[in-house]
Amino acid sequence: MKILTGNSNPELAEAIAAYLNIPLAKASIKRFSDQEVFIEILENVRGEDVFLVQPTSYPANDHMMELLVCIDALRRASARRITAVIPYFGYARQDRKPGPRTPISAKLVANLITTAGADRVLTIDLHAGQIQGFFDIPTDNLYAMPVLVRDMKEKYAGRPTTIVSPDVGGVVRARAYAKRMDSPIAIIDKRRERAGVSEVMHIVGEVEGTNCVLVDDIVDSAGTLCNAAQALLSAGAKSVSAYVAHGVLSGPAIDRIAASGLDEVIITDSIRPTAGVNTSKKVRVVTVAPLLAEAMNRIAHETSVSSLFD
Repeated sequence: MKILTGNSNPELAEAIAAYLNIPLAKASIKRFSDQEVFIEILENVRGEDVFLVQPTSYPANDHMMELLVCIDALRRASARRITAVIPYFGYARQDRKPGPRTPISAKLVANLITTAGADRVLTIDLHAGQIQGFFDIPTDNLYAMPVLVRDMKEKYAGRPTTIVSPDVGGVVRARAYAKRMDSPIAIIDKRRERAGVSEVMHIVGEVEGTNCVLVDDIVDSAGTLCNAAQALLSAGAKSVSAYVAHGVLSGPAIDRIAASGLDEVIITDSIRPTAGVNTSKKVRVVTVAPLLAEAMNRIAHETSVSSLFD
């Protein structure tokens, strides 16, 4: 078993390797002057079970090409099995045709990863579960929920808590969190006029006098979370925080969170935290390295991955 990493999130790969007590495999990842990617594996991987850790976060296209080129290098080096460990699967939000003459980019990326030579994919909280079906190779979709719920229970033990879905599409996720927290749920009904802009309409459920916890899979520009927090506070919530699997946090997201009514936004390290995240007083990072490490170890030893969530 060997673990390899690209430039997307080497700290996460190092944490996974440390948990498993396995050194990271040596590789050289360079750019030519025109930014063309060149990768050289610096140790023997023939017949090895190789796990390549590379979330396809910002800059998504660069990290995607690194992933594909590295998979090709491993395949040509005769690795026995190549598992693409993609904690954050970029392009997952383009999982359907929202209008005429638009692509289904998530399917295209799945085809690219398969064609490059990956034998298996391991990811966390896909934006839509059906993306697993876009791959023609085994795909394990882990959930950050156990990690986030553990933190949630420590923070809200003995306090009245309501789990809130920021949109109708996240109700199943909110219900799963609420079941584990033994809490009621509420739903934000919003209308999105265009990508990245949302308008809160009204709240379904009782939130007055409770600590509201928003749960979502991705926070990008943070507009939805900040609008939802304001609506919940206006409806009488005692406090509002958010637990999110993937902290994309692009553009003005950190400033929006800082100026919002949110007490705290808790994200995982599926995406490498930026300098803004590390210095923000309202954003906190919890690690998914042990979760990924356990799943990788079970894949390597051909044992059950689903039992991680029993």
